[in-house]
Amino acid sequence: MGTVAVCFRGGRIDVARILRTNDALPVLEFCGSEPIDDSEADALSRLRRKHRLDRAECVTLIPEGDYQLQVMDAPEVPDEELRDAVRWRLNDVLDYPADTATVDVFSVPGDPGSPTRTRSVYAVAARNELIAERMESFSDARLSLRVIDIPEMAQRNMAAMYETPGRALALLSLSADRGLLTFTAAGELYLARGIDIGLAQLGHAEGDLRKQLLDRLVLEVQRSLDHFDRQFSFLTLSRLVLAPLPEDSGLEAYLAENLYVPVEEARLQDAIDISRVPELTSRTMQAERFMVLGAALRTEGGA
Repeated sequence: MGTVAVCFRGGRIDVARILRTNDALPVLEFCGSEPIDDSEADALSRLRRKHRLDRAECVTLIPEGDYQLQVMDAPEVPDEELRDAVRWRLNDVLDYPADTATVDVFSVPGDPGSPTRTRSVYAVAARNELIAERMESFSDARLSLRVIDIPEMAQRNMAAMYETPGRALALLSLSADRGLLTFTAAGELYLARGIDIGLAQLGHAEGDLRKQLLDRLVLEVQRSLDHFDRQFSFLTLSRLVLAPLPEDSGLEAYLAENLYVPVEEARLQDAIDISRVPELTSRTMQAERFMVLGAALRTEGGA
């Protein structure tokens, strides 16, 4: 049936279903959106009826700002006790009690040539009430919610489609308010960095102010590249891929001129068969739907 991603974005809900086949590219069966004119549950109900999702199992993303992502050394406890041990450590990080948080943990891959090196994990924490509200909206709309994921993992899914075997890949996406830079290899997330520069700032800035923003963005990316090289010296980075942008902003050329790694802008048709959704040939639509497509690329049982 394929994975159905249902993601909240401002005043609308995006939906996409991707079917993985034996062919080279996953197939996008449909992609659309629904405005939230009244309640989330009502908008979800309309999506369920429009796309016949009564039997679908859905994946959704926690909106940016509604969760915290923290990397830490893995506690030296049995795997079955790892989540509780991480939750205890989060008491020093969260601005609310950790026992009122929904917590998940996933490992950062280590150097296969150094098995004794301390293992690191990412901890994801969100307030219980936020998770409960989202689950209730799906339940009220009679939609089955199988997984609640985070944008970093959706971007990891998308990055995996552009990776070169045996090499790492950096992928930079920009939403209206922020940027997200991820480093992946063999479909695994190694490093994620948020950047407080978004398309809205770049779009409204002119002249010297625009150049200052671009220079700040380059500096943030360069620092992350340097950190990745130091932290994961056993990996070689192939290139930086820039997620689709709604218009020709000149960002790809600016990054290419100022970074030491090759830079290219992603084309969704190189990663996904979008022939059933011809409107996605538009750069603007590719930029708008990037995250929901990344969420829909999640494999069954994947992390």
